[in-house]
Amino acid sequence: MAKPPVIESHEIRHALKVAAVTGQNPVRDVALLTVFYGTGLTPNEVAKLRVSDYLIENGQIRVDSKLRSEIAFNGKARPLVWANAKVCAAIDSYLSYRLSAHHGITMRRAAYRGVDPNSPLFLTGEGGPFAFTRRVTSTGAVSYSCETLTEIVRRLHQQAGIENGNASAARRTFAVRLHRDGRSLKLIQELIGVSSLTAVKNLVEGDPVRLPAIVSGVI
Repeated sequence: MAKPPVIESHEIRHALKVAAVTGQNPVRDVALLTVFYGTGLTPNEVAKLRVSDYLIENGQIRVDSKLRSEIAFNGKARPLVWANAKVCAAIDSYLSYRLSAHHGITMRRAAYRGVDPNSPLFLTGEGGPFAFTRRVTSTGAVSYSCETLTEIVRRLHQQAGIENGNASAARRTFAVRLHRDGRSLKLIQELIGVSSLTAVKNLVEGDPVRLPAIVSGVI
């Protein structure tokens, strides 16, 4: 199976600009894109994030958070770091929008910025949680997938003209960009939660880094 593409920085910037002026919920969609590219989370994981995974009670950002084991795709907790200024700014804008739209808010305005800490961090355009589709395999195994969120991310890439862009591409891009910055395979493994270093190596191999970017920094 072919690997998802690596989306370059200028393409991500373009996608964010397009998302900001299209769709039913531009503020949310911009925040979604930044979270996928800034964390490497899967759609199921993003759909299950709570406000309290991002904020502490006094309204400050929970910089050193954890992806809870019960929502991680592999059932294992891993670091979730909210330290990227662009990601946090986009989420903050969305939370302000939620407050003004009365989506998942509480009467305690001084706590969690007035947003219900137990509500999903991201909501549908109508202000409800994203639904999950239940599937049963031929062997009887049951799985759930957030197809609505997966489709939103695919559509946002399509609108920006990014071929084969989707949540899997964002996840691989996150890993590849860490690798380009010289981060160890072990650290990348810890952040994205894959099973082995071999899996991480397979994910970052074949990085289509542009030759001009390499040559321009030689001297």
